[in-house]
Amino acid sequence: MGLEINTLAIIPLMTKMHHPRAAESATKYFLTQATASALILFSTTINAWMTGEWTIMNMTNQIPTVILTLALAIKLGIAPFHLWLPDVLQGLNMLTCLILSTWQKLAPMALMMLTSHQLNTNLLIAMALMSTIIGGWGGLNQTQMRKIMAYSSIAHLGWMILVISFAPSLALLNLLIYLVLTSSMFLMLMTLNSTNTNKLSISWLKTPTLATSMMVTLMALGGLPPTSGFLPKWLILQEMTKQHLGALSALMAMSALLSLFFYIRLSYTISMTSPPNISNSSLTWRKKKNLTYVIPILITMSAAMMPITPTLLLLN
Repeated sequence: MGLEINTLAIIPLMTKMHHPRAAESATKYFLTQATASALILFSTTINAWMTGEWTIMNMTNQIPTVILTLALAIKLGIAPFHLWLPDVLQGLNMLTCLILSTWQKLAPMALMMLTSHQLNTNLLIAMALMSTIIGGWGGLNQTQMRKIMAYSSIAHLGWMILVISFAPSLALLNLLIYLVLTSSMFLMLMTLNSTNTNKLSISWLKTPTLATSMMVTLMALGGLPPTSGFLPKWLILQEMTKQHLGALSALMAMSALLSLFFYIRLSYTISMTSPPNISNSSLTWRKKKNLTYVIPILITMSAAMMPITPTLLLLN
């Protein structure tokens, strides 16, 4: 019921823009989420039929467990059930995209963490590897910022579900850092009013400080040290090598390079590309931006959470 309320509540926000793309996005989102919810009910019904137990916390049979894993993957947009996410985000405004990429991931991810001890580990690992590769590959040729952020989300979810069976606390840490990075990125895009890479290339003329901060956040999303984004990748790869999954760790690290490439390309667009300028002035008139206090806090967290790693590990 909670999942359904969560799904239905965001649909009016999606259709707020009176545009065919928004209506299409809302329809696609509703159909995929309704399918996933039906599969969750189906898996609990099969489990109740087999064991006489309605709770999903201790499923003993393989069939309902696999169905539940697939249902939660559809809800989150994990590959190979990712195709709805880029299309849905492309038809929405930035604020709704922010809600869809952050808040809407909390409920399915919480369910996944609750049931992580019984989910099919091999299936999760296969989907995780596929998600990071598709998330990196899909974003390479994109020029629209919303689609790039959608593929970024798919790649990050891959890292989360890879480690969820072995160390759910690390998956939670990764989720929290992903929420901070994605929120700061979307808020900066909203402030600069940039929806594609061409608009992004003139952002440094409007607010150079914000453009520099965006470059740092992009590096954090790519997982470069010493930013916060490096922290979960490092800890997850460490955990995977402890589980004697060296080859898988190497594949995951290499697939992260695909994502890093398009983040670096965006950073290059922001910082080193100067647009054709007909005026003699190199800087445009700057109107006063109503920057909220949230953006500086999120940018600082995106860049500087590495030094508090021991504290975060103790909390876990």
